[in-house]
Amino acid sequence: MTIEFRSSPTASLGVEVELSLVDRETRALTSAATDTLADISADGAEHPALKHELFESTVEVITGVCDTVAGARSDLEAGIDELRGAAFQRGVGLLCSGTHPFSSYRELQISPSERYHQLVDDMQWPVRRLAINGIHFHVGVRSGEKCIATVNSLTTFLPLFLALSASSPYWDGQDTGLASARTKIFEGLPTAGLPPQLHSWSEFEEFLDALIRAEAIESVREVWWDIRPHPDFGTVELRMCDGMPTMTEITGVAALAQCLVAWMDGQIDRGEPLPGVREWVVRQNKWLAARYGLDTELIVDDRGNRRPARDLVDELVDLLGDTAARLGCADELLTLRDLVRTGNSAERQRRIVAAGGSLVDVTTALQKELSTDAPLV
Repeated sequence: MTIEFRSSPTASLGVEVELSLVDRETRALTSAATDTLADISADGAEHPALKHELFESTVEVITGVCDTVAGARSDLEAGIDELRGAAFQRGVGLLCSGTHPFSSYRELQISPSERYHQLVDDMQWPVRRLAINGIHFHVGVRSGEKCIATVNSLTTFLPLFLALSASSPYWDGQDTGLASARTKIFEGLPTAGLPPQLHSWSEFEEFLDALIRAEAIESVREVWWDIRPHPDFGTVELRMCDGMPTMTEITGVAALAQCLVAWMDGQIDRGEPLPGVREWVVRQNKWLAARYGLDTELIVDDRGNRRPARDLVDELVDLLGDTAARLGCADELLTLRDLVRTGNSAERQRRIVAAGGSLVDVTTALQKELSTDAPLV
């Protein structure tokens, strides 16, 4: 099986953000996607930047192919503003987090797409409970071989992406004890989770061919790894992150993704080794990040030594400083220093409850954070 990798000449950036639609009075999820999108596209044509997702309570906002993080932010803000205006007319608000704090997946309607209904029919309960929202980052890569090498190395850093973005401590009205319940829910899908370590583009082609022959998938679209090659776009796609409530958080993590991929591209060109740890280390670190978020200590070598996640983020920002300056996203990358100190969304949500607030108050705060781009600390 031959899969063409449509290479990207630069470390271009694309971002996909899944937003929840909530009733502005009750703060519960509401099935308003079809009507709201119809209001925006009166001629019935699909909007280029606003898309259906699995449930009628979610709309995905996507950017074009951007050169800079600032360009991606501009695209996202334009799409969100357009969606917000139409949603407001229907009494609907917007928020972005890995899970809704109290609405139940049992009450949600599937979007009117044959693909989504087929998915539910094929996989049943694991798909039916996917009332979760994430953010995906696409970064351009120059060849399929570089893409595979980059995917392999980036798995080492995925737990940091998860720790920074963790925003789903509550699920179905309960505190799960996790920073990212979304991570464990999504792992219920058969092709979700960490990617296998592949050694070449041809091995990736052979692997997908085997999955298709085994009728495990129909195409690469059903490979829901935490990070994967995207042949049609010529990108590495990072799929690890929870939804993040503020645009500053989203663009800070976008800068991290773009800078890491661009830095690795240079390492490969210079013949220098890329970072990497054993598979068991990545798997355990992913669990630690899902459980504790930024408060964890991650394993940093094969001997089991651990260091605080917050320190590792600071060091990564230092490492990528020159790359960020070259890509024009130094300011966005530096916001991660503030994030590790103010705390991720999971921490902020729990502070509201610890101070006597309800989960309705948490949902109200999530809406406010998105509209004001200011974390409530």
